[in-house]
Amino acid sequence: MGEPEIAARYDLRGLKCPLPVLKTKKRMASIAPGALVWVETSDPLATVDIPHFCREFGHKLLETETVEGGHRFLIEKHNQDL
Repeated sequence: MGEPEIAARYDLRGLKCPLPVLKTKKRMASIAPGALVWVETSDPLATVDIPHFCREFGHKLLETETVEGGHRFLIEKHNQDL
């Protein structure tokens, strides 16, 4: 059994709150449960907003990284519809 495949990479740099979370929510609706998604943002509030979004909708925030110009988040989509 290998590592799960990354289903998508969303480049949301340049967008300001609340757009990174709103666009992440919309895009995650179209991927399979258990899929992994990288989200990259430049909005400093995303470090609060993305973890909150994950908790609220049952997704797992697997990794948070500081990258040049912003942050990157690895999210696993929840396994059930909420």
